[in-house]
Amino acid sequence: MQLWPTPPSIAILGAGAMGCLFGARLAEQGARVTLIDVDAARIAILARDGITLTDDSGTRTIPVSATLAADLAGPVDMLMLFTKGMHSAVAIQSVARLADAAPIAVSLQNGLGNAELLAETFGAERVLLGTAHVPADLDGPAGVATHGFGTVELGGMAAAADEAAAVAALLQQAGFTAKVAPEVNAAVWEKVAFNAALNAVAMICEVANAGIDNEPGRRIAGSVVAETVAVAAAGGIRIDRNRIVATIDAALKDHAHHRASMLQDRAMGRSTEIETINGAIAREGARLGVPTPVCDTLSDLVRIIELAARDNGTR
Repeated sequence: MQLWPTPPSIAILGAGAMGCLFGARLAEQGARVTLIDVDAARIAILARDGITLTDDSGTRTIPVSATLAADLAGPVDMLMLFTKGMHSAVAIQSVARLADAAPIAVSLQNGLGNAELLAETFGAERVLLGTAHVPADLDGPAGVATHGFGTVELGGMAAAADEAAAVAALLQQAGFTAKVAPEVNAAVWEKVAFNAALNAVAMICEVANAGIDNEPGRRIAGSVVAETVAVAAAGGIRIDRNRIVATIDAALKDHAHHRASMLQDRAMGRSTEIETINGAIAREGARLGVPTPVCDTLSDLVRIIELAARDNGTR
């Protein structure tokens, strides 16, 4: 089913590592990609120099458009939201006028609640949500690097089966292993469990994945996974603990030097996504009557670090 013209017009909201990676690969396949961000200086560099992408195929520079939200002309065929979860609501409102043309709106972000925010503006029938198990690291203002696996699962919030299949096919052309998830909410919760198991520990302890690949690190990760499985089950969503642990094992083995996004946020003095990951699991657990002591503790430790950074004037 043809859902858009060839080439499609794609707006990517958030020019971080994931936004740049997806933008570069889609543009490399001919899509008309525009990156949108609040950092005017960085937008100017991206618009001038393009994105320098390094992956298993080598290094190359790919031209893209880049602009502030207020300067985006539109309309677009698809909007991909790649901001941090705490910035989703404001970012969506900055491009709310795009909803008039009824684009497909996609969230492959970490955490919970992003797709629901998209649905408030674009309508649940036009929203796709899913997961991206894709390691990506920024390299300067216009570079992004990724190596190894790049798996995407997605599906529709409502009746969007055709749209999900079309977007999966587009992402496959761009070099991702993409598929439609029969139970997309389960896929999202499994990714939340994966991120909750690794991100907060990496940020608190200031270690790359290799620093968690030990008995205490795996013990904490396993406890977080167990809590997340229990909370999801209480909410009527069955997720596969063994599959989550296998994904964690693969990340620790194959991406030992990868620095988790929360760790990168700490290094850059930015706020983390703790409230949409471990914090969200803890809040949902409290609502459903499921204890989450490890997620509670990790969330509070991250909050303490962020408050201290704010008090010290480093953020």
